[in-house]
Amino acid sequence: MRLLIVEDDADLGANLKAELEQKGFAVDWRNNGVDGQFMGEQEPYDAIVLDLGLPKRSGLEVLRNWRNADLKTPVLILTARDAWHEKVEGFQAGADDYLGKPFHVEELLARLNALIRRASGAARAELSGNGLVLDDTRQSVRLSDGREIELTGTEFRMLRYFMLHPGVILSKSRLAEHVYDYDSDKDSNVIEVYVRRLRQKLGDDLIETRRGQGYIFGMTST
Repeated sequence: MRLLIVEDDADLGANLKAELEQKGFAVDWRNNGVDGQFMGEQEPYDAIVLDLGLPKRSGLEVLRNWRNADLKTPVLILTARDAWHEKVEGFQAGADDYLGKPFHVEELLARLNALIRRASGAARAELSGNGLVLDDTRQSVRLSDGREIELTGTEFRMLRYFMLHPGVILSKSRLAEHVYDYDSDKDSNVIEVYVRRLRQKLGDDLIETRRGQGYIFGMTST
């Protein structure tokens, strides 16, 4: 899953990027409203973390511009903890959630996961399907027989995206856009490698190849 952070505090932005990457996300970070708005409009993010007090263009203006352009990506705004008016203005502009500063990364992570699940139509706190249960904390997956399989960061991001979109044909380019950050090499051949690794760990029948289209999770060949 892929996130955008728009935050002008250099220490906070760098720390958030590092910690969220460690938690299994591909993360892009921009430190001003103009660049942040551009990235949000041009790249297919699963969620966005947006500070309101940004240079060049305020976070509130950025959010309004996104919503006016019909951008539906879930947006969590960061505000000063006692700035209740910013929360109200943020929701009126189209925010999906907010978090007051200072905050714990664990709470941010929980809120982001909830937003992403909700946007994908998966309301349950535990992501499961086709005999698999994904563990966000351990970045592992539990099989129907109770075995727990450890996943690499890329395997985890890919499987989570598959499980959030069961029965949907996902092209290699779409998978790459949601598994890697902006600066990564999105070679479609690498996607094939990681699909093959997931099949080796989880079984060949969970991810079906649709020739010329991509892959589908949770459907078996007939």
